[in-house]
Amino acid sequence: MKTPWQVMTGGDWLVILTLLGISITGIVLLVAAPTGTRVVVTSGDQTCFVAELDQSHSVDLDGPLGKTHLVIDATGAHVTSSPCPRKVCISMGPVKHSGDLLACVPNRIMVRIEGPSDENTPYDLLSR
Repeated sequence: MKTPWQVMTGGDWLVILTLLGISITGIVLLVAAPTGTRVVVTSGDQTCFVAELDQSHSVDLDGPLGKTHLVIDATGAHVTSSPCPRKVCISMGPVKHSGDLLACVPNRIMVRIEGPSDENTPYDLLSR
C-alpha cells in the first residue's frame, strides 16, 4: 500500500505550498498591523462613546435590546456582556489594531479601533 506522500503529484504540492504561503502572509500582515490609538463606538448612526485605547475604561452602551458592556484594558477593547441571543460579540475577543471592528448586530453597537493613519487614509469607495 502506498503512503499519501507517494501518491501526490507535482500539482498537489504546488497547491499545498501556495496555500501555506498565503496563510503565512496573512499571519505576518495581521501581526504587523499598527496598534490603534482610539476606540469609537457607534449605536445606530450616532457616535455614543470615544476613548483612548491606552486608558482603561468600563462602560455600558445602550442599544435597542438593552445594555452592552464594553471594557478597554491592556489587552484591547472587548465586549464582556450583551443582551443579544448568540453572544457572538463576546466571543470575538479583544481588538486593538487599527481598523479592527467589534459588532453586536442585534443590539446595533459597533466598536471601531482607529489609529493615527486613519485621518489621512484615502477612501476605498465613494458613493452618492
